Amino acid sequence: MNTIMRKSVLSVAGLAFAGGVFAGPIAAHANPVDAKPAAVAVQAAAPKPQGEQSHITLNDEQTANVKAIIAATKKAGLPERAAVISIATSLQESKLENLGHLGDANDHDSLGLFQQRPSSGWGTPEQITDPAYSTTAFLKGLKQVDGWQDMPLTDAAQTVQVSAYPDAYAQWEQQATDLVGQYWNS
Repeated sequence: MNTIMRKSVLSVAGLAFAGGVFAGPIAAHANPVDAKPAAVAVQAAAPKPQGEQSHITLNDEQTANVKAIIAATKKAGLPERAAVISIATSLQESKLENLGHLGDANDHDSLGLFQQRPSSGWGTPEQITDPAYSTTAFLKGLKQVDGWQDMPLTDAAQTVQVSAYPDAYAQWEQQATDLVGQYWNS
């Protein structure tokens, strides 16, 4: 065994012995009931929702639309954060209802879950009212926003949607986060 290798082995052995000597007495007196395992990995903290949060009770159609948004997000290969932004956006725009033309109550020619407009190039009325298509169109816009993963939800949604009420998306972040947590793995 060469000298460098021998010194390395002895150093490692010495550290192991010293660690055992110092940790041994402490570990011997530790109360195993109070012992808690150390975290192996540090996860990034989820962003905290901004401002007061709103919440609605969902019916079966709205729940199906949540699941459609999550499925489209997964199909696009995007993370849960993209689904949270998408669901919060849809909660603001349509309360997760796939809206057709609402006549005078409609905002221009806005349709579907995201209130996308055919006249703005989002697709045909048939496409926009298809939850999978409209979600994919929204996600395509989201992917074009530099740093969307790390920006506040309302900023990411507003950059895609260009709403007259840019801060309104923030109020749905907690419910959207909860819904993604509930349905992402189902």
